[in-house]
Amino acid sequence: MENKFLKLHKNLCSLAVFRGVLETPIFSLFGGYCYCDEEEHFAQLDAYAAFVAEIYANGGDLTKLVQKIVFSDENVYVKAYAKGEPINPHISNSLERELAYFSEFASLTPKDFAQHLGVSPKDIPAFDSFNADMGRLYKERLLDIKKHGYGIFASNGMFRFSEEREIEPIVSADKTQLSSFVGYEEERGKVLDNTRAFIENRPAANVLLCGDAGAGKSSTVKAVANAFFEEGVRLIELRKDQLRFLPEVMGKISDNPLKFIIFIDDLSFNQNDDNFSMLKAALEGSASAMADNALIYATSNRRHIIKESFADRDGDDVHRNDTLQETLSLSERFGLTVLFSKPNKALYLKIVKELALRNGVGLEEKELEIRAEEFAIRKGNRSARCAEQFINSLL
Repeated sequence: MENKFLKLHKNLCSLAVFRGVLETPIFSLFGGYCYCDEEEHFAQLDAYAAFVAEIYANGGDLTKLVQKIVFSDENVYVKAYAKGEPINPHISNSLERELAYFSEFASLTPKDFAQHLGVSPKDIPAFDSFNADMGRLYKERLLDIKKHGYGIFASNGMFRFSEEREIEPIVSADKTQLSSFVGYEEERGKVLDNTRAFIENRPAANVLLCGDAGAGKSSTVKAVANAFFEEGVRLIELRKDQLRFLPEVMGKISDNPLKFIIFIDDLSFNQNDDNFSMLKAALEGSASAMADNALIYATSNRRHIIKESFADRDGDDVHRNDTLQETLSLSERFGLTVLFSKPNKALYLKIVKELALRNGVGLEEKELEIRAEEFAIRKGNRSARCAEQFINSLL
């Protein structure tokens, strides 16, 4: 009589909709266990230990690991569902059957394996699992697909465009939270309000965050993306030299149900930069350069973005005034410009005191102020970054 494990493995091998799931380590390792000859006891134990090690590497709960893998899978069904396209009944039927297999697999226990191995459960490594109706859970998740997404976007918030021209997750993404900031509430509020409008399908603008270095422009964009992760916002960072790939990136995300912030940090151009025209086209709403579910958020230390020289102003170009207006007006093509100015002494000290309180710095207020000012003088300016560096120096 066919044992429980071989029957389950045979069913999993018949996956069609979720075919890609079989390539993940936990399913491959389960297959390796099932392929072991039952008389090769040591090989079975070794295969089981490898299976459990993979569960441990992902938190120690088999059911939660299977849920994460299944929910993140980018398959023909979920892509059609996200686009609102009709789905072939054969695909729907296969989906139902395969989700039932996942329910059975995700509910396996150490006791099941111990019985199959002919040993006591206390003699093998244990793991957590529970009964879960994967069919019901998957359908509930689809109802909120505009918040959860699928594929790599299901469990990651920040991405980059690789040298292989693929969108890939940033492994150690910035976890900055809005609650970590001090000061600049009005400036951040404008970015938050714009992003909220974007999520709610109200008119929203491309945003330029400009101003002095160290004021928190880049951190604000990342914190806003983190704040709206559960509401379906993802951030894709593009370097300035990758702007020529902007239409390609937009094409990759245009059918996705999520909302995307295309983040360009420290933006500036030389007079004849080839990337200038691509960004200009995107900001002007060119269909080839923008997607309906994306906005551009850029930071720059320059209000007008273009690096000017006196030669640009005094050159022999007959139409030099038109040329200068063309370059200087790029920033005006952003629907919203938010200025992050260098903090005055009062704001700088406010930031220092709040950070000192949060980090348990026990200096008297007067001494803290004096030492903070001395630190700023040595650094050459006051800024939010300077305040953070000062507190870190005390710690």
